Amino acid sequence: MPSLPSLESFAKGTVATVAGVATLGCGLLYYGQNYLIYPSAFPPGSRTEVPVPTDFGLEYQDLPLVTEDGFTLRCYLLMQRTEISNSHAARVDYADQQTHEEFASTRPTVLMFHGNGGNHGHRIPLAKVFYVKMRCNVLMLSYRGCAFCIRIDAQTALDYLASHPYLKNTPVILYGQSIGGAVAIDLASRNSSKIAALILENTFTNLPRLVPKALPLLGPLSFLCHQKWDSASKIPLIPRSMPILMLSGVRDEVVPREHMQELWQIASRRQGTKSSGTGNKSDISEVGNGKSRFLEFEGGHHNDTCVQQGYWTAVADFMTSLSRH
Repeated sequence: MPSLPSLESFAKGTVATVAGVATLGCGLLYYGQNYLIYPSAFPPGSRTEVPVPTDFGLEYQDLPLVTEDGFTLRCYLLMQRTEISNSHAARVDYADQQTHEEFASTRPTVLMFHGNGGNHGHRIPLAKVFYVKMRCNVLMLSYRGCAFCIRIDAQTALDYLASHPYLKNTPVILYGQSIGGAVAIDLASRNSSKIAALILENTFTNLPRLVPKALPLLGPLSFLCHQKWDSASKIPLIPRSMPILMLSGVRDEVVPREHMQELWQIASRRQGTKSSGTGNKSDISEVGNGKSRFLEFEGGHHNDTCVQQGYWTAVADFMTSLSRH
């Protein structure tokens, strides 16, 4: 009959196992976090199957942008036209003999930053709302999988708009979802003179604080997260004159609603006005110049807040307010 291991041997084996798991966890989080945070192949086919705007009845320019480090970004540019072949298109007056390009130069431009899953083609239905319903120019891009590279990619897109012969004088609104919201905040903190407003959905204060919720098993190792995206420290760098619309899903299972609430409080202090209420849809708080808003959607999860009732009405009202002085 084989002898049972001694208590000492069992303890040593247990310690070795725990140490091995801990080491594996540390390595996974520190060296593999880019793949966890930016899963470019999720959902399956995201790297090879990229929808294009014509799939949704939209004319566009397939725009390759080369970054300062020589990487080519694949982007979609949707420039406004005097008339759009869509029965739901908002009617906007234009001058006789005005060209499509001249008309586009009179409309706002939305620069879209999507969440970490999928590609920019998956967000075309959202771009279509901006393009058709609000008659905005839209620039969409897919960015790379690390914070340093993404900052370069975002800057490249903004610099393109700033040098475009027809779009350079249009008000630029950054629209960011999830980690795209962090990208938008970071870009605005470094380019405030080039940006008119921010629209942020279900984004976070910083990534290390999010790890325990998004990756519970790696929670104790969150200090190893070198992809910071510290939006809480970036918002105070954005001028109080810049309007911000924050849209939060109460049932968000990835980014706890407290993150958006805290960002709103920081934005409120930035504006020099104490926010009121909790941010419920029935209690729209105003800060600063009265254009900033924080809205919570009771049925909103991380990926479906944008289809909640009232979401796009709030966005449209915000966009309209930007044209008022």
